[in-house]
Amino acid sequence: MTDDNAIEIEGLAKTYAGRGREPDKQALKGIDLNIPRGSIFGLLGPNGAGKSTLINILAGLVVKSAGKVKIWGFDQDVNPRQSRAAIGVMPQELNLDPFFSPRGSLDVQAGLYGVPKSERRTDEILEMIGLSDKADAYARSLSGGMRRRLLLGKALVHDPQILVLDEPTAGVDIELRQMLWRNVRKLNEEQGKTIILTTHYLEEAEEMCDEIAIIHHGELIVRDTTQSLLSRIDFKTLVIVPMAPPPADLVLPKGATLERRDSGQLAISYARSRIKPGEILAALREAGVEIADVSIEEAHLEDVFLDLTRSTAA
Repeated sequence: MTDDNAIEIEGLAKTYAGRGREPDKQALKGIDLNIPRGSIFGLLGPNGAGKSTLINILAGLVVKSAGKVKIWGFDQDVNPRQSRAAIGVMPQELNLDPFFSPRGSLDVQAGLYGVPKSERRTDEILEMIGLSDKADAYARSLSGGMRRRLLLGKALVHDPQILVLDEPTAGVDIELRQMLWRNVRKLNEEQGKTIILTTHYLEEAEEMCDEIAIIHHGELIVRDTTQSLLSRIDFKTLVIVPMAPPPADLVLPKGATLERRDSGQLAISYARSRIKPGEILAALREAGVEIADVSIEEAHLEDVFLDLTRSTAA
């Protein structure tokens, strides 16, 4: 374990036994992955890719079939209690006791982790997650968004160095999503916590994450910085606002494709490695197209994700 890594995973595999005549299912196939300390790290993949299995192994909820896992320097097999204490998990499912209040839920969770009453930060956490005014209400009376915030609070009661957020904004409104990300950035920047995020909202991963790993069919297919992943996509789109509608027989450089948008814009997609923007602009001038405005649309993480998962499925 190096001082630079919050988590080190080596050869991690998990096979679930088949039911009845069903064959065994290999959910993870020898994952090797290091997650740096102090980072916001994205863990992406389609449904059934193995993300939840990996997270549940980290949390100690699923027993791995093979491999090694070190969490904050503690080998999961040698020091299971210390490794679990170093990580807090905000699960995707709303697994709350409906008859506990938020205050009661946080106190019980802290007790399970052996946090002495004198060291509990219940009121501080309730304020951070915006539930101070609901501290003594039954959890069953809370809205879905409030319950999701309470899950974040429960993951923080033992002050873990690593926080795992499993689809934290699934089904929540924009306001709650923004509040959650403010809190996550604060935990990362002010307290130095390592954040591991799984999400289906790729724009969130693009905005929040320093590095991203993509898992598909139980295998790690790529791990890189967010910016480096975005740079893998070769195409860009030149968006032209013409002064007047262009001719129907507009000729562009070979390989460029034209989309005439309802707004009147011309969206011209091209491969950066083969076509220069100047060539497209020259073709437009030659066709007599007067340009009122021009901009470039960069690739998004969704494009990278789809490209990589399609290539591994082929």
